[in-house]
Amino acid sequence: MTSQKTPQTMKPATAAKKLNVYLEATPAEFQEGVVSRDELNALQTSPPEWLRELRRNGPHPRQVVASKLGVSIGGLARGGITEALTTEQIEALKADSPEWLEQERATQAEVRKEAVRIKEKAAERRQRPS
Repeated sequence: MTSQKTPQTMKPATAAKKLNVYLEATPAEFQEGVVSRDELNALQTSPPEWLRELRRNGPHPRQVVASKLGVSIGGLARGGITEALTTEQIEALKADSPEWLEQERATQAEVRKEAVRIKEKAAERRQRPS
């Protein structure tokens, strides 16, 4: 008696998150089906044109928008950005450089500096003899 292994599947929202794309901008067949681990791997290694286009021009999900702007997702919300943005909209925001964006970038830079300081301090402690 041999048992068939059931392929691992995920909801479209999970697959979209793993692919860093905005679910609502994906084709209907992607949104309505389930995605197997093999299908996800194939999409990552050999993306179809719709996926390349989404990654290039958007609309992008908030985590990608935040990353491209150099701010946190919370910073986006504080700046009033709650929806997905296209690459063009992100570039326009960068060019306009509103005050909230500058402030959030500065905050993010401080957070990163503090994280590095903490990491270095922890490494120092590990190297000290007991």
